[in-house]
Formats: sequence, structure tokens, C-alpha cells
Amino acid sequence: MVSDGTNGLDRRTFLKITGGGGLAATAGCIGLGGGGSGGDIVIGQPAAQTGQWDFLQPGVTAATDVAIQHINDAGGPLDREIDLQRRDTAVNPNEARTVVTQLIENDDAVALLGLFSSEINPLFEFLQEQETPVVTPWPGSNFLDTRGGDKGTPDDLSDDGWVWRTVISDTVHTAGAALRALDQDHETVGVINGNTEGARSWADGFINAYESNGGTIAERVEVSQGAASYQSALDRLFGNDFSAFAVSLPLEDAITMMSDWADGNYGSQPILSDPLAQQDLVDQVGDPLNGAWAASPGESGPNYDAFESAYNDAGKEATINAWTPPAWDATMVTALAIERAGEATAEAVEQNLGPVSRGPGTEVATFQEGKEALNNGDEINYQGAATDVTFTDFGNVVGSVVINQVQDGEFTQVETISAEELRQFVPEGEY
Repeated sequence: MVSDGTNGLDRRTFLKITGGGGLAATAGCIGLGGGGSGGDIVIGQPAAQTGQWDFLQPGVTAATDVAIQHINDAGGPLDREIDLQRRDTAVNPNEARTVVTQLIENDDAVALLGLFSSEINPLFEFLQEQETPVVTPWPGSNFLDTRGGDKGTPDDLSDDGWVWRTVISDTVHTAGAALRALDQDHETVGVINGNTEGARSWADGFINAYESNGGTIAERVEVSQGAASYQSALDRLFGNDFSAFAVSLPLEDAITMMSDWADGNYGSQPILSDPLAQQDLVDQVGDPLNGAWAASPGESGPNYDAFESAYNDAGKEATINAWTPPAWDATMVTALAIERAGEATAEAVEQNLGPVSRGPGTEVATFQEGKEALNNGDEINYQGAATDVTFTDFGNVVGSVVINQVQDGEFTQVETISAEELRQFVPEGEY
């Protein structure tokens, strides 16, 4: 615990009093476990081990663990091992606030590899006050499109947003869904979404891209999640004329609603939000779901194969989902930032995430390659598994979108929309 070595002050308070620069030289002497100059480097992971999104966590957990094993096997950043501390938030903002505080104050974490849109958005000001980088594979919310990153000034922390995401924004992959809907001549659609930040953000992104390209929204219905039936909401939505409808809900709610839709023979083409490309939905709803499709973040990173090989060699049983490769990238780029910084402090990580990802420099696929290049005095450019991880000034990435459609009782990948096609929906300076 830090308080024993600082006369009752926690680590964050101590940092503010002493200043980060002077601390690096003395932290090891006063026993700051997470950063300092010796011992393990602690990185925290707020996780969805319970709650309505827990079905997505196993793949992210496995990718993070495999990445850390590879990093430690390669000697670790600054020749020290990474110690990951994972704590459950249940994707509840109140729990997330507590977990973030525990990871920073009690565990001395120098970076956090997690948090969903539903947690980041309401806690954004709180996260700014923590001044600890959040490098997360989860959030799609367009709320973050212009709020995170270092604003292109790595040395100046005063304008930083402290949030970086290695998964593409809803702004990008909902554009893929909108493009495909229009390509299929669905000129008018209905939208039904839940009332969490994540569910609402997906619907907002889809509607913006769809209407910007000539589509018409016949009706949008927002529902409270956890209902035993969505029949009345469906009656309200299908009181309008459209050929397709978009659905953005957590899995359990979507199973209930789409079962109601199937039982009620409402018809129309379902367009699903990306978290709903799950076999459980197909198994529960049955044959009526054939033909439904979802646009999900693709696997367009130049080093996806390196990730997949490491993941499979580790014998992980968790299914790779859309957030699994971004979890690998978040871990790798954070470790490389520590190595380039030459010190393990939150401020140093924040200042080096941009430089190790944007180039110019030697392109590297793994921590080992990056560590060797940095030790040779080279700059590096990490090339990832999910995307190329070229962080924008706002801490975002751009990547491809894949279309997964239900065919013969299972999701099958039927189309890829390239990152280049989607860049037209991402205005320069606004992402």
C-alpha cells in the first residue's frame, strides 16, 4: 500500500504534490509498487465478469492474458514483469468508479485496459481527474470521437483526454451497417434500441450514417431494458411502414424481443447491432432469424495472424469475438509505451501511446520486436491485430467492418467493407 510509505497520502495525491518528473527517480526507494523503478509493473483491467455483457468478457480476458504472457516472456517492459489486476465492474458505472479507484489507489496501476461506453461516458470527468490512461478494447460510443487521446501533442498533458480505444467507433461500423442497408434497397427503416449509453450510441451512429446517405427513419422506439415482453414496443414500431428494422439491445433483452417478433410474425429484415452476432440469439429465436445480419469490427490489422497464432497456441477455449483482437492490441501498445518512456508511470504511458503507434518508425508486430527496436535506438510503429492501431489525435482507430449473416442456423461472414470505404464517414479532425 502506498499510504504506508507516504505518511498517509495515496499515490495520486503524492504524485500531484511532488510532480511526476521527480517521482520517477525516487519511487523505487519509497515502495510504489505499480510504477517506480523496480518490481512488477501493475496494469489494471476493469472487466465485465458479471452483468448483461459478461458473455463477451472471456475472449477479452484470454487475449489479455496471452498478450501479457508474451510480453513477460520477452523480458517485460524495462526488464520488469507486468502484473495484471482484474476487477469486476458488471458494466455498472457506480461499480466502475469504485474499481477504477481501487486499481489506481490500492493496486498502483499505471494504465487501465478496459471500461465500456456505458461506464466511460457518465464517468468521463472522473476519469480525467484520475490522470491514468484508459486503453480499452470495448467502447464504440461516438461520445468519444473527439474527447480522448493526446490531441496530437504527446508532451503536453494539459489537453489530453486520457482515453484511447483500440476498437473502431460506432461512427465507423454503424456506417458499414447503413451502407449495406442502402445497398440492399432498404430506403426506409425502423429502429428499436435500449436505454444504455452503448445501445443508444449504436442507434445514433446508424441513424446519422443512414440519413446522411439518403435513408429515411420511419420510427425510432427506445425501450427500458429487462422487460419480460417487448410486444407493445414492437406494435408501436411496426405501426409504421418500412422494409427493415435495426435492433440495439443487450443479448438477453434481444432474445426476448426477437422471440416476441418471431411469435408475432411481424416480418421485415432485421439488422442487428454488433454485440448481437451471437449463436445464443440464433439458438433461442430459431429459424425466423435466418437472413438477419450484423456489421461488426473486422479483423483488418496487418498482424492478425500473429495474434491468432499466439492465441491458439495458448490453448484458449474462449471464442474470438470482435473485441478479442482489440484487447491484444491494447495490451501490446501499452507495454510498448512503457518501454519507450523508460519509466512506468501513468503520465509516461500517456505521453508515449501516440509515439509508438503513429510512426514514423520501424513497424513491429509484437512487444519483443518493439523492445528490440527501441533498445537499438529506433522509433517504432506498432501494427496491430484488429487494426493498424494508428491512433488519431483523439485516441481512435479506423478499421474494416465485416457482415455476419444468419444462414442455416448460424452466423456466417458474407462480406467485408474496407476501412478505405468507411473513411468517407469519418470527417478529418472530427475523429
